[in-house]
Amino acid sequence: QVQLVESGGGLVHAGGSLRLSCAASGNIFSINTMGWYRQAPGKQRELVATITSGGTTNYADSVKGRFTISRDNAKKMVYLQMNSLKPEDTAVYYCNGDLVQRDNLWTRTRNYWGQGTQVTVPS
Repeated sequence: QVQLVESGGGLVHAGGSLRLSCAASGNIFSINTMGWYRQAPGKQRELVATITSGGTTNYADSVKGRFTISRDNAKKMVYLQMNSLKPEDTAVYYCNGDLVQRDNLWTRTRNYWGQGTQVTVPS
């Protein structure tokens, strides 16, 4: 079974740091673009950061200069380093990615979501 699993969330006071990890597992041939999203209570899920297979990154304006997305292709992992955390960062953070599977003559790319990990920054 192919899946993404997040870890590293928790409660951190304003100004603190956390590093989120996302592990891809299962029969994965390759991994394309990966991203982190977040959803606060009563709000829409929003893009936080993305990283392509070649390492090109994009960030939401609200996290630029504070968050860094990275990946380790050998370990099939993607990370989100979060510094200078603010109460506005409180949300469930979700890992997302396009994972490629191979079966005999075919390859198949599907989009996957992790189950989410809670990040809480008290005001």
